[in-house]
Amino acid sequence: MNKYLDNISNQSFTSDLKISGSKSESNRLLILQQQFKNLEITNLGNAVDVLILQKTVQSNAQNIDIGHAGTAMRFLTAYFATKKNTSIILSGSNRMQKRPLKILVDALRKLGADIKYLKEDGFPPLQIRGKTLIKDKVQLKGNVSSQYISALLLIAPSLKNGLTVILQNEITSKPYIAMTLSLLNKIDVKTEWLGNRIKVYPKEKIKNTTIVVESDWSSASYFYSLVALSKNGKLNLSYFKKNSIQGDQDLIEIYASFGIKTIFTKNGIKIEKVTNFKQKKHLTFNLIKTPDIAQTIIVTCLGLGISCDLTGLHTLKIKETDRLEALKIELTKLGAKVQISENSIHLKVIQNLKPSIQNSINTYQDHRMAMAFAPLSLLIPIIINNAAVVHKSYPNFWNDLERIKY
Repeated sequence: MNKYLDNISNQSFTSDLKISGSKSESNRLLILQQQFKNLEITNLGNAVDVLILQKTVQSNAQNIDIGHAGTAMRFLTAYFATKKNTSIILSGSNRMQKRPLKILVDALRKLGADIKYLKEDGFPPLQIRGKTLIKDKVQLKGNVSSQYISALLLIAPSLKNGLTVILQNEITSKPYIAMTLSLLNKIDVKTEWLGNRIKVYPKEKIKNTTIVVESDWSSASYFYSLVALSKNGKLNLSYFKKNSIQGDQDLIEIYASFGIKTIFTKNGIKIEKVTNFKQKKHLTFNLIKTPDIAQTIIVTCLGLGISCDLTGLHTLKIKETDRLEALKIELTKLGAKVQISENSIHLKVIQNLKPSIQNSINTYQDHRMAMAFAPLSLLIPIIINNAAVVHKSYPNFWNDLERIKY
């Protein structure tokens, strides 16, 4: 399915939207729920990634294909490694079989896990034989995907002596590790994080607990972009909390640089364009804590005709696609001048956007590519190829976009 978005002439709008539960929170809680059956989850996210993980942990299948669901691959690798008396084959799409798992598998093997590669070393598919893991300490690099680290922390309460994780080098995406620890704390699992050392204590039982999943801040980013590109846009988004455990709440500060004011309400947030805001012509952001919103930010800069330097993006090369290379290709189609490195992307100012009618936007099986470029429809007609890819994280995205009353 391709999506044609015609240029919207009226850039003043006010609408109310309800954004589904956080994919990141939902996936973590589903793993914890398998260890603690009296944990109840409400407002669970409806992203395909969440549904895949939920279905997998509830099934007795021995051959599991998780498609493009990267979070599910990492979390399930650790989970099945601790599930005694089971033997499963864990695989995924062609792209998934090119996404590295060696750092996580090595760490699990050091703890005593029985995991074998079925094709290329370091990559899925995997054969995992679940067993009791005796060891309680492991070291791994901190400047890798935080999901490797969270996958280990989530199984830690089920280990006899808990788990101490010692991180080497700079730690990437600290907010996602903090989110994992916060959810553990909410179910009364004791944790400690001192410098590069994280310890999770063992826990056999918890009291009956209900956790409400907060709406997803990374999903909100596309609407921040839409308001930033408007003349007088206002949106009410539910359900968001002021003291969020999601790192992407940094959107508030980042988009203040684009003239967006965020007001917390009883049920969420109100975002609106500041009148007569004086926009800077160049912005610089280090997104090492929030790499998932890089695509949204650079497209916003493109639409506003400002240059930017975005750094801290080394993990983008191992996502659903090489996001830095994909951004360079698609932004260039619209007339942009872009440079990339191993961990950064740089955009130069252009005067006029080229419509994408002849050069439609490819999404590379990446949900965030589709949603990040959609707000440009306020400025030019745009075609998004394979638009259904948004189901991975935000199935209602196109419907919500159409609900906005221009």
